[in-house]
Amino acid sequence: MLGTKISSPISGQVVSFSEVPDPVFSGGFLGPGLAVDPDRTVQEAVAPVSGTIMSMMPHAFGIATDKGVEILVHLGIDTVKLEGEGFTMHKEKGDVVKAGDPIVTWDPSVIEQGGKSPISPVIALQYDVDKCKLLAEGKHVSAGDALLKLR
Repeated sequence: MLGTKISSPISGQVVSFSEVPDPVFSGGFLGPGLAVDPDRTVQEAVAPVSGTIMSMMPHAFGIATDKGVEILVHLGIDTVKLEGEGFTMHKEKGDVVKAGDPIVTWDPSVIEQGGKSPISPVIALQYDVDKCKLLAEGKHVSAGDALLKLR
């Protein structure tokens, strides 16, 4: 796992989990990571790592690396309640992807207009918090920029 880079799946302002309006994410219960408050434009959420898609929903996806770490990307908060509206999926569970491959197209401004927060957590599921380095907290990132480093 030494030195695995996790890239931002979307463009926006990086915030800590404490700023995520959901207690499961803000409490870090699923694992360490950061969240991205996305630019309010249509975006392609891209794979933050290379691996196999282990879970695929319109609003969230998980990718397992060849080293067995799963990275979860959750596009917005409570967006499951939108039942896929506003999201276009480009991949399916079981697909093998490379970092940077388009996974979902969405418009954070539409999510926000629908009364949901577009803030998007990126989590190293059940990973040791002491082995996760936060690289971009407080910065503006583009999709593909380094977000986390796992050691």
